[in-house]
Amino acid sequence: MSRPEFPGSELSGDVLTFGETMVALRGTGPLKLGGSLNVSVAGAESNVAIGLARLGHPVRWAGAVGDDEAGELVLRTLRAEGVDLSGATRDSEAPTGLLLFEPRLPDVTRVHYYRSGSAGSRLHPAAIEAAFAVRPPRVLHLTGITPALSPSARDTSLRALQLARTSGSLVSLDVNFRSRLWSSDEASTVLRSWMPYINLLIASDDELPLCLPRPTSSRDTDTTGDISGAARALLALGVREVVVKLGADGATACTADSELHSPARRVRAVDAVGAGDAFVAGYLSALLDGEDLAGRLDRAVTTGAFAVASPGDWEGAPTRAELGLLGTPPGTVVR
Repeated sequence: MSRPEFPGSELSGDVLTFGETMVALRGTGPLKLGGSLNVSVAGAESNVAIGLARLGHPVRWAGAVGDDEAGELVLRTLRAEGVDLSGATRDSEAPTGLLLFEPRLPDVTRVHYYRSGSAGSRLHPAAIEAAFAVRPPRVLHLTGITPALSPSARDTSLRALQLARTSGSLVSLDVNFRSRLWSSDEASTVLRSWMPYINLLIASDDELPLCLPRPTSSRDTDTTGDISGAARALLALGVREVVVKLGADGATACTADSELHSPARRVRAVDAVGAGDAFVAGYLSALLDGEDLAGRLDRAVTTGAFAVASPGDWEGAPTRAELGLLGTPPGTVVR
């Protein structure tokens, strides 16, 4: 079955995403010195789900948590944010994962994972098959984090891609490379094999080489340091759209017909964690609404700016009614 085309009008149906969501503990300084911790939840895929739900889109999250209080916090939070949890499961034999954020310098945060053997890492293909059996999603969104968790999570990701191809779902991938979970060689082996399934690829500029074919001879052009060249190489593989996140420099989107850059929205930076997920939520939201390339980029940099201006992974994600707030003059009081 051929891949679905990008829309010229509004996409109908929902978004399905899956992966591990953990309890997140945020310190106020070096962990070895003790102090207080703020408790929340975090996970790249559920961050995107919350961002989409706040913008008014139906979205499902299919993941596993432990049969414990931490798992209840995850489910309660996602449910309260309007995310459909019909594909979520509880694992009585494994705990919910844990994530520690340690602000070490004003602009440097260290992240410590405690997710080995967690419920979320034990995803099985049957779970995603059940989610597709209920109804195939219009958009499947996944990240490069999930396949790094375990062999079964990797198998689940591949099965989701196969089901999406069969059902005609549009597939979005945010590379989201995590060096503490797997090596660049491991990641590139998996991600390169996924490219035939991907419609929309989202990555930072330094993540693009993970998805590119390895040169087969010394005469092959090296595109690893060239965004436009890398995007063209990925488009040649059949990816419909390549979006490159450039942080404070904004983002660039490339299709077979055009290349467009959008500068970042200027805000007072508070916390960069979760900005990439908010960007993805904004981009997918505009895609679902049938916006053109410029509209998709504009909404993505806007939702990303909301995340940067707020503490937490997902807490600052805007509602649709709030999208225009960034255009108000500094010091504005909305009454």
